[in-house]
Amino acid sequence: MSSSESDDIKYQKLRRFNLIMGFFHFIQAAIMLVIANYDVKMFFTTSFLDATGGFPPVGASTPVEFFSVPLGPMVAIFLLMSAIAHLFLATVGYKWYVENLKMNINKARWIEYAVSSSFMLVVIAWLCGMFDFVSVMLLFSLNACMNLFGYMMELHNQNTQKTDWTAFIFGCFAGLIPWVALFMYFLGVTGGSPPGFVYGIMISIAFFFNIFAVNMVLQYKKVGKWKDYLYGERFYIILSLVAKTALAWQVFAGTLV
Repeated sequence: MSSSESDDIKYQKLRRFNLIMGFFHFIQAAIMLVIANYDVKMFFTTSFLDATGGFPPVGASTPVEFFSVPLGPMVAIFLLMSAIAHLFLATVGYKWYVENLKMNINKARWIEYAVSSSFMLVVIAWLCGMFDFVSVMLLFSLNACMNLFGYMMELHNQNTQKTDWTAFIFGCFAGLIPWVALFMYFLGVTGGSPPGFVYGIMISIAFFFNIFAVNMVLQYKKVGKWKDYLYGERFYIILSLVAKTALAWQVFAGTLV
């Protein structure tokens, strides 16, 4: 068997793998939408400067509710995003997917992660007590930037003889700050304590988010099986499913039953 035929078999297996993973994500999203308790809502607040009595104002303005959304669909949405991405790559986007994989990049992965994992952090932030919409918006954006730096890491290193880690380092910084903020709320730096089930969420999701970075390091260091870019690709897919599944069902068990 020629190397070209062997590669085609690998890509076809990866295609089926994406179909299966897309199905698993979609089924979980559908189940979540059906069985979730829609009475549980995420509310977001905001506050504005009122200097009518002079500046600086006396005391802080009272936060007011800006808007609210049911928690169930917020949990289902990041599962559904992954389902759509996997099914797209396994069907109409398959040719484009393979062309990118041959250049050691998966553009769709980073775009999907930029949105879906950022929604995951929004849910975690709310569970820890971060209700201010502007803070949540900034957290979402920083996490999205972290994933887009992953995109740039793969893009830049297509034509380098020696791995350029600049984008990876910048991405680590962008990804670290949201977690610093989350742990400040989680640890009750300003008083208070999150519900018990959030402890499991913080530990498990923080662990999985770090494993994504480890996977990239192993790919570019070409350690063991990671010498094959497709091995790392499969690892990303599995990590994505496990992380999203863990968060979805921990949230369900704690708040949506």
